[in-house]
Amino acid sequence: MSTITVKAYGAESTTADLKEMNIERREVTSKDVEIEILYCGVCHSDLHTARNDWGGSLYPVVPGHEIVGRITKVGSEVSKFKVGDLAGVGCIVDSCGHCDSCQHDLEQYCLNGFTGTYNGKDKHLGGHTFGGYSQKVVVDSHHVLKVPENLDLAAVAPLLCAGITTWSPLKHWNVGSGSKVAVVGLGGLGHMAIKLAKGLGAEVTLFSRTPGKTEDAKQLGADHVVISTDEAQMDSVKGKFDVIIDTVPYMHDVNPYVATLNINGTHVLVGYLGGLEPILNTVPMIMGRKSVAGSVIGGIAETQELLDFCGEHNIVSEIEMIKMQDINEAYERMLKSDVRYRFVIDMQSL
Repeated sequence: MSTITVKAYGAESTTADLKEMNIERREVTSKDVEIEILYCGVCHSDLHTARNDWGGSLYPVVPGHEIVGRITKVGSEVSKFKVGDLAGVGCIVDSCGHCDSCQHDLEQYCLNGFTGTYNGKDKHLGGHTFGGYSQKVVVDSHHVLKVPENLDLAAVAPLLCAGITTWSPLKHWNVGSGSKVAVVGLGGLGHMAIKLAKGLGAEVTLFSRTPGKTEDAKQLGADHVVISTDEAQMDSVKGKFDVIIDTVPYMHDVNPYVATLNINGTHVLVGYLGGLEPILNTVPMIMGRKSVAGSVIGGIAETQELLDFCGEHNIVSEIEMIKMQDINEAYERMLKSDVRYRFVIDMQSL
């Protein structure tokens, strides 16, 4: 298969800083589009994969799965897009297309495993996929998204991971006008959960460990802030919430939050992978038909629904723009939660 060489930024090993390198992209096939990348969001998953925190990283790693750009080439069978269109690529660039999940637009739960935008199995060139820290990307058009022209393009990029990660559970658990939603943690995921839940018409509460984020949360759309370390405040919201979106990325005690769920309420974990300690107390669950659940990103159709909704309601992420050459410093700042609330790379700097 013919290839093109493009500039990228990636890591050669677990301990190496990211640096400029050349990678190969396939030439456009009949079903592909080629996208010149304008902006790429920076996700915690990028850092974890570059440093092999989860194991299984394939080097060189070129991260980036929050991609916004313009289409520069289209394949002969592509009718959905044309050259010059704005386009987005999220966390998925391929899936089997025929399993039950894929048939129901749930590519994120592909029973044969979806192909990640980076560190996935490259079905075309062999080896593994490379992400959006690069000049261009070539993707099967089914996995490419239309980006609303009216939005700040740089601030759209994080919608393709942080946005859809919070949108998918809000939609699955039928959040709408009159719903009472709580969000645990005000970061890249949490600030999007507040904006989207509010956009859907919910009454939104932020759970925070400290009062310092109260003003910011209310500017983002939160109606209330509850300090989770204050026992009296936690008691005051017992039995209140229909849905809790828990964005905390490390082990934490979910039992106090379960107590704040209404009958039939659901606590959804979107930020943490791993075992829970202290152990989950099932008594309030059984006595109130409450659930603790998990959710990941959305499928292609659901992500397009999110982008369309954000275009209609003028919802984007709160971002700090950086140059590609500043990515290693940005990773260190991410580890300290020193960003409000998402880094986005201006790819012209590459």
